[in-house]
Amino acid sequence: MSILDKINQPNDIKKISPGEYDALADELRQFLISHISNTGGHLAANLGVVELTMALHLFLDFPKDKLVWDVGHQSYVHKILTGRKDKFNSLRQFQGLSGYPKRLESECDAFDTGHSSTSISAALGYVKVRDLKKEKQKIIAVIGDGALSGGMAYEAMNNAGGLKSNMIIVLNDNNMSISENVGSIAGYLGKIRTNKAYVNFKGELETALSKLPKVGNTITRTLKRSKDSIKQLVVPGMLFENMGLTYIGPIDGHNINQIQLALQHAAQKNNATLVHVITQKGKGFAAAENNPSKYHGVEPFDAVTGKSLKTKKEPTYTDVFGSCIVELAKKNEKIVAVSAAMESGTGLSSFAKAFPDRFFDVGIAEEHAVTFAAGIAAAGYRPVVALYSTFLQRAYDQILHDVCLGNLPVLFAIDRAGIVGNDGETHQGIFDISFLSHIPGMTLLAPKNDLELKEMLAFAFQLNQPVAIRYPRLQAYTGLRDQQSPLEYGKSEVLFEDENAKLAIFAAGSMVENAVHVKTILEQKGIKSTVINVRFLAPFDTDAINKYAEKCDTIVTIEENVKRGGFGEAVSAFLLENLHHKVKHINISLPNQFLIHGCVDQLREYCNLDAANIARTILDGIKEKE
Repeated sequence: MSILDKINQPNDIKKISPGEYDALADELRQFLISHISNTGGHLAANLGVVELTMALHLFLDFPKDKLVWDVGHQSYVHKILTGRKDKFNSLRQFQGLSGYPKRLESECDAFDTGHSSTSISAALGYVKVRDLKKEKQKIIAVIGDGALSGGMAYEAMNNAGGLKSNMIIVLNDNNMSISENVGSIAGYLGKIRTNKAYVNFKGELETALSKLPKVGNTITRTLKRSKDSIKQLVVPGMLFENMGLTYIGPIDGHNINQIQLALQHAAQKNNATLVHVITQKGKGFAAAENNPSKYHGVEPFDAVTGKSLKTKKEPTYTDVFGSCIVELAKKNEKIVAVSAAMESGTGLSSFAKAFPDRFFDVGIAEEHAVTFAAGIAAAGYRPVVALYSTFLQRAYDQILHDVCLGNLPVLFAIDRAGIVGNDGETHQGIFDISFLSHIPGMTLLAPKNDLELKEMLAFAFQLNQPVAIRYPRLQAYTGLRDQQSPLEYGKSEVLFEDENAKLAIFAAGSMVENAVHVKTILEQKGIKSTVINVRFLAPFDTDAINKYAEKCDTIVTIEENVKRGGFGEAVSAFLLENLHHKVKHINISLPNQFLIHGCVDQLREYCNLDAANIARTILDGIKEKE
């Protein structure tokens, strides 16, 4: 029997002997590689926290004690150690195990998460309730060094600095987020990380002072109490201690005994304590060690070589955006690009290489990225901010207040718009139409294919106002290229028109391809239809809506966004306001709920947003009208 076979329930790890820890760590890594190579998922981050997670589980008592993971994609080992090992074949699969912590999945998961820089705030909330109830649970927040570029982490540490009870923050420092860490915090941690003399110097100084007759111990105690403590003699500033936290570290994040000792020491404090551990992202798998960014999130791969098992596909929308923005920047030296620690994921790697002085990675700081871009625009340049839809949510106030209020020409390239898939609720890009389209002055577009994305990008730089273009995490659609009419502001595009049709289908972005298939299905049922490519979600083409409301019996709108606040609801309101009472409107969109994980095709079918179900919904709606 393997050691891992002995661990089937929370706290089972405490039953194994210390002499088995190293072997268990090896088994956990092999388990991760074996399973993630089949399902895909976050590999490098989880390989890097094996010993750290083991030490935390040896220290904590689940589910009484609370462990809050930041982002949460590094929680796989935690899941394995809390009774979910046998479900790992379903990781990130439809109706299977989530790739992130979920309270509904296990009472050992303290907080649902998928975005960065949140763990300290959430853990502090647990601490305050514990203290109000006069209980004694241990509460730990784990946060990565990359997440420290997010301002929310500092708001939380500032708040935690005044604690008069115990709270432990574990800083997992692997010198990596998804892309390479940037900014002064990365440099600051680098100084601590590489200053190996610090720990030895501190210990030697304390020993030497304590040996001084009569005054040695007094001097040592005074230095420890002083704001300019012993640590300040070697590490200038001591950011964390200056914020009111006790700092312990740096320590080896792959040495379970060292981590346990540090945690035990931290647990004795009546304040917030930060334990700084150094880990290696991708540890134990050579391919991931050598290229941790590539193996951050992976598709199924060969467990021996690390090579992807997927065959090469045609370019994605991300690829199309990346190449196009480089070409546009060659012609316009005022175009600059802004990323929030997602250079590769958003397709900006080529831009960064071609124009290093015009590429700005601000770290995991979406709010700052947007207002930073607003400043660039106010100064006369043309910034493009490339973010995933799910992360753009974090900068809503900045979009409204700092960009749109001043009508500044910032271009938002919204990647992963619509259903994203296996990362689940926290990463689906299904709200951006709702939270962008109602902002005054915001122009929101969605391309039907690769060529239209290129045209929209060029068009956006011709406008002197805020523009957002949303596109999915998919292979770029290359159909309908021969039906490409020039872009006209606020106007839709008629793709297929039948003069005798009593049904008009308005499809947005990723749904245009489905609408074409729906047209064929309906024709087989004897129903003729006109298909319109929406193009502009805000402002939308009211002339086209009026035209087909007068001409047709039924108008259908299709979008990959939640119904509430979406394009379809805007059309419904317009029809009502303009007294189009006779026309029936069928609003086909996503349900107003957080959407579970699974592949895109599965989730579209699950939400009745695939061509077959869309056609069925339309047919049912027509029958109701009759």
